[in-house]
Amino acid sequence: MSRSSSLAPAILAITAVLPMTLSAQNRPNVAGTEAAVVSDHPLASAAGADVLRRGGNAVDAAITMAAVLTVVRPHMNGVGGDAFMLMHEAGTRKTYALNGSGRAGSKATPAFFAERKLSEVPSTGVLSVSVPGAVAAWSDALQRLGTITLAQALAPAIHYAEDGFPISERLALDFAEEARKMARDPELVRIFMPGGRPPDVPPPGAVDHGGYRVQLHENGTLLRQPELAATLRAIAKEGPDALYRGALAKRIVAFMEQEGGLLTADDLAGHRSTWTEPISTDYRGFRVLAFPPNTQGVTLLESLAAGAQFDLGSLGHNTDAYLHTLIGISTLAYEDRDRFIADPEFAKIPMDRLLSKEHARIIADSVRRSPRAFGAAPERPAPNGTGDTVYLTVVDRNGNAVSYIQSLFASFGSGRMVPGTGITLHNRGSLYSLDPSHPNIVAPRKRPFHTLSPAMVLNADNSLYITLGSPGGDGQPQTIVQMLNNIMLFGMTPQRAVEATRFRAYQNGRVSIEPGAADSVLTALRARGYTVNVRAPGAEFGGSQMILVHPVSKARITGADARREAYAVAW
Repeated sequence: MSRSSSLAPAILAITAVLPMTLSAQNRPNVAGTEAAVVSDHPLASAAGADVLRRGGNAVDAAITMAAVLTVVRPHMNGVGGDAFMLMHEAGTRKTYALNGSGRAGSKATPAFFAERKLSEVPSTGVLSVSVPGAVAAWSDALQRLGTITLAQALAPAIHYAEDGFPISERLALDFAEEARKMARDPELVRIFMPGGRPPDVPPPGAVDHGGYRVQLHENGTLLRQPELAATLRAIAKEGPDALYRGALAKRIVAFMEQEGGLLTADDLAGHRSTWTEPISTDYRGFRVLAFPPNTQGVTLLESLAAGAQFDLGSLGHNTDAYLHTLIGISTLAYEDRDRFIADPEFAKIPMDRLLSKEHARIIADSVRRSPRAFGAAPERPAPNGTGDTVYLTVVDRNGNAVSYIQSLFASFGSGRMVPGTGITLHNRGSLYSLDPSHPNIVAPRKRPFHTLSPAMVLNADNSLYITLGSPGGDGQPQTIVQMLNNIMLFGMTPQRAVEATRFRAYQNGRVSIEPGAADSVLTALRARGYTVNVRAPGAEFGGSQMILVHPVSKARITGADARREAYAVAW
């Protein structure tokens, strides 16, 4: 990936590339021989495709898409959030990992919370805010592996923030679900609830058109965010210093001081992204890459390594034996996660043991010995539901690839927007522990435990096979395991693998499963001691994206999840 500044900024969405909107299931396969992008919104995918068509590489497209998603998915991610990315360089067959998560403020000590008689870090508000790391990660990725400037990458996002974009029914429903949370912050109300209420779905009434009354069936209201546009323009001009040391930093610090928050000017100025190495395990003849701690990537790899101890394919797709096995494995892998995973700069994590074949066999043997549901809890509950995150992935014409995830954690993060900036601050700090015996106990300049888990799969020669990931908070490892098995064990195409009926395991034997599982399977799971709820496809089950590179033709074959508004473009 070589650097160049000749690429003109991509501003207009290439809607001509996008097929018409499809139903939530049974989308056609989208594939191409040159390049592919998939993201959580059509406008972001269009912007990424435009960058690639203009000569940019996978990193250029990924950062452009990430910036657009901060505008069109403002409740799920933003300038005030964190990001993680895996970047595969085809020429060297090397994969880089960039940790774009922020650290706790210098005031964030156990004593601080004890003085306020708090037994846990609040799930919302300024005390849940740690330093946002996404913007620094954008710049660092482009400087090392991109070919365009940060200003060029931000141009489409600035365009949509300034001029607006149509509010979809999905976005309006999401806003409506979070109306109470938004109502507690005057800035969120002013931007997203003009008139004191979220947008209508669909808007009532009709409009005149040439003497005819035309009924409005979809929400075409434009959402404009001029203050966010100004913030993005400042970052485009000054680089990340605008957020961490410049005028934006001063506004954030003033807001923190006014509201009694934990961040100082030194906390922002001292933020740095971290380049690190992916962690990996072998699975079905492939090498699966995940992100190391402070994320739950190790939970994904443990689950796969234990699953490799079974002949899962012979159990059949979504049979009760198959589901029980995966749920049992997840339960034990999550126990390890909740016991050990924290910032490795502050905690000693037994990675060699957790990723060893011996440990995988121990987990597998425990599942074999238990025909009934485990009682342990496979989930650390996320505040305000399942968490809100965006995922995107890119493979360019040269085979370079990016697996990228970005988040505010809960919907609208902390529920606080810095006045006059359009920046909603995330609430990742809510995941710190106040238990002095826990490795994730809060401490100044310490990164919190993170659920974000981008992934990749490499062939035996370290060339790219699959890049994939999913939103969904704690459920991300479960979703990725199911998608990989759908491909590797059950021969599904990427799009079918994404659409297939999915389950999610919760605490104490609770399982949600989408319609499609046989009644006999549900009955058998309940007989094993599970509490099974059939739930409509939705964000509870993630919002998965993937691109598979065909081992012979090298075609880029995509999967885009309609459980949210994911969209693939390939050519």
